[in-house]
Amino acid sequence: MPARIQKIIADSGLMSRRAAEEAIRQGRVVCDGRTVSIGECAEEDSLILVDGVPISAREEKRYYMLNKPRGYVCTMHDERGRKSVRELIPEDAGRVYPVGRLDMMSEGLLLMTNDGDFALRVTHPSGMLLKTYRTTVRGEDLKAGIRRLRESFDLDGRTVCAVQVTVLKSDDSRAVIDICIREGRNRQIRRMCEQAELKVLRLIRVAEGPLQLGKLAAGKARPLTAEEISAVMEE
Repeated sequence: MPARIQKIIADSGLMSRRAAEEAIRQGRVVCDGRTVSIGECAEEDSLILVDGVPISAREEKRYYMLNKPRGYVCTMHDERGRKSVRELIPEDAGRVYPVGRLDMMSEGLLLMTNDGDFALRVTHPSGMLLKTYRTTVRGEDLKAGIRRLRESFDLDGRTVCAVQVTVLKSDDSRAVIDICIREGRNRQIRRMCEQAELKVLRLIRVAEGPLQLGKLAAGKARPLTAEEISAVMEE
């Protein structure tokens, strides 16, 4: 049965569907000898080349949860030689790529997969999966800063707000709070805290949709269960 070429590429595990779409836009994808455009379809036995190299046969779909430590970047190859999350994935995981992003100094739950549909479900704005970040902050007026976090913010010309802000513990100098958001814009939690005049000391993503980081150790990865995969796709 014919399928969109970006989906075939994503299902091969070579790259995400978004990355495949960008490769098509850049004229880097050829199907049966012809450069293709976004939206075109191909048969499963079509010869598809990306950057002149045939995509591999369809791989078994794999899904992992990683507890990303600080100091690692969410890329599979880093031109600047920084530590990459690729180093933390078991060798038998095959080719999986990060779903979404955590900045270099943030920690916690990072999903990795070779399933383009799963990645799109997690990252697409229409999915609106709730994400929870355990955030340690410091500020001259903590109460005022936390109140500000419950209000709306302007980021890149768009209005965003937290779904929920829960104070877990607090003293005169710092607080640990859970901030739940849906938008997931670039460095959103850090930028919201900055506008609230709060300094982020530590930022850990502890939940994404129905998935919980739990007791997974920093730097370790585990496969998702069938139940967890279904829960994400059905939420």
